[in-house]
Amino acid sequence: MGRQVATDANEWTRRTGLGGRLEKAWRRLVSSNDELEDQDLQQAAEEAGAQPIQLCKDRDKVTLSGTVAKVTQAPKQDEPNLSVELRDGSGSVRLTWIGRRAIPGVECGRTLRVHGRVSCQDGMRTMYNPRYELLDGE
Repeated sequence: MGRQVATDANEWTRRTGLGGRLEKAWRRLVSSNDELEDQDLQQAAEEAGAQPIQLCKDRDKVTLSGTVAKVTQAPKQDEPNLSVELRDGSGSVRLTWIGRRAIPGVECGRTLRVHGRVSCQDGMRTMYNPRYELLDGE
């Protein structure tokens, strides 16, 4: 009777296990740079033991990891307030430190892991005074 021969390319890739790898390679070829960056950010967040930002709900206590996309300081005449947008490829969260004008090492492009409770207001996820870790850089 001998070996059974695959009748089409789909059957062959399923049997050899190449299907998933070829599909992943194809997706990377046809994806935009933004999509590739998002995939890389999501993978890095997963490896850091964080949950995806897009899955966070109001009042969840979470650990998140991502890249600082934007840093905003309150004007000098206002109360001290530092606001940071953190992206992980699945979404973004605003990190707000009340009483701080700056935090050494927290700057655009830096990777952070943060722990705290998420508050969802006006469609934006926010964490107030989260604990943080600097994951890369100096």
